Amino acid sequence: MDKIYFNRMSFYGYHGVFEAEAQLGQRFFVDLEMSLDLSKAGESDDLNDTVNYADIFTHVQQIVEGERYKLVEALAARIADQLLAAFPIAEVKVRVTKPNPPINGHYDSVAIEMVRRRKG
Repeated sequence: MDKIYFNRMSFYGYHGVFEAEAQLGQRFFVDLEMSLDLSKAGESDDLNDTVNYADIFTHVQQIVEGERYKLVEALAARIADQLLAAFPIAEVKVRVTKPNPPINGHYDSVAIEMVRRRKG
């Protein structure tokens, strides 16, 4: 299976359990690994035989910036489910990184990674 990657897309969202997170918001990073057959696109050199990268980005952006989730787990699941529903991909791995969660301590970030496959 072939793969398309999106690395460290950056969005501003209002996700989190605490009210301050809902009011102030923060940056979120999204990485994608999408599995699909790209052999036809490789032969044809035609955009219609693959997925449009701009459409993928816009889809993820609308979810991260347009909806609110308390849990990063719910955000990652929504992204995965919507991408599988909207695009001809067989599997998607979604990683959502929250660089500044309200946790006392020293760390770079926290992240959730989910893998979802097309059913059927």
